[in-house]
This record gives sequence, C-alpha cells and structure tokens, in this order.
Amino acid sequence: MASTQFSTKDRILGAAEELFALNGFGGTSLRQVTTRADVNIAAVNYHFGSKENLVNEVFRRRMDDMSATRLSRLAQARSTAPGELEPVLAAFVEPALALAQDRNGGGAFIRVIARAYAEKNDGLRQFLSEQYGHVLREFARAIADCVPGLSKEQLYWRLDYLAGALTYAMADFGLIKRPAGTTEAAHRARAARELIQFAAAGFKA
Repeated sequence: MASTQFSTKDRILGAAEELFALNGFGGTSLRQVTTRADVNIAAVNYHFGSKENLVNEVFRRRMDDMSATRLSRLAQARSTAPGELEPVLAAFVEPALALAQDRNGGGAFIRVIARAYAEKNDGLRQFLSEQYGHVLREFARAIADCVPGLSKEQLYWRLDYLAGALTYAMADFGLIKRPAGTTEAAHRARAARELIQFAAAGFKA
C-alpha cells in the first residue's frame, strides 16, 4: 500500500513539475495536474492539501537532496582544505549543476526555478528561505573564513550574484553552447570550473 501511495504522490509531483515548467505556477490549475498525472482531485488534496503545498513539495523533492550534498561537500572542503575558497565554491556549484544534468526531470525543475524568479511568488520564497536559508548561511560563514576582509554586506551581495550566475548556468541560457563531440557531463564540468574561478575572483576583489 505504501509503495502505491508513494508512486501516486511521485506521479503528481512529476506532472506538476512539468506543467509548472511549461505554464508557470499561476498558469497551471490543479485540474491540469490531475489530468496529466491520471489521478483524481482527492488524491492531490490527500497528499498535498493545497496548490501552494504542491508547489513547495515540488521544490522539496529536489532541494532536500541537493542541500544535503552541498553541506556534506562543504564539511569535506573545510576539513581537507581549510581557508581555501575554491573548494567551498565547488561544494556550492557542482551539486546544482549535477541536478541540472539529471535525466529524471532535472531540466524541467531548472525551468521551474526560472519561473520562481520570474513570477515573484512570495509564499514560495518564504518557504525556500525557511527550509534552505541555513544552507546559504553555512556557505556565507565558510566564504567569510576564506575572505575575512569582506564586510557582511559585501559577502551577501556577492553570494547573491553567485546564486544568480549559477541559476543562469543551470538553465543553459548562456552564449556558450556545448561543442560538437563534447559530452553533456564534460560541458557541465567545464561550466562549473569557469564559474568557480569567476566567483573566486569576485569574492577576492
């Protein structure tokens, strides 16, 4: 029974993620989600209770794992290379770009993130801040240890710019397209290296 419930819930999340990516949050109705997931509205209400909760859970499904990976990589960077900025930045950047490459809907989720920026969904922003703000604060502390001359205000401005540049790289909006004969993994690795070097120079400026 539990596995059936899980698969129904997962099907709803997958359908919602695809539709949010295509139509945005405001442009997607619960009826569209139930049709694509092939479930009835009662199943959505049972698992999520409201559209707002459904939006939040679409993010939680991806962000929980990515945040755990980031914090694990950050702890490793701080213990093996204390005071070095690039490993801290790699712990922030590389798990996000790996998510973008995830064949199981990762691309759709990246478009959902872009929608979240564009639509200025206050409820979602509050949810993300409450759930994942501690991750950014951990990275801010680690970066401050590596670049002690930065004021707190400078640190957060630059961290905000890094997050924006990372979202841009994840969405593959950029001018640099994957060269013929280069695998997607190799292209993402190059993107990570370039972004880490760029961000390191920015934080040290």
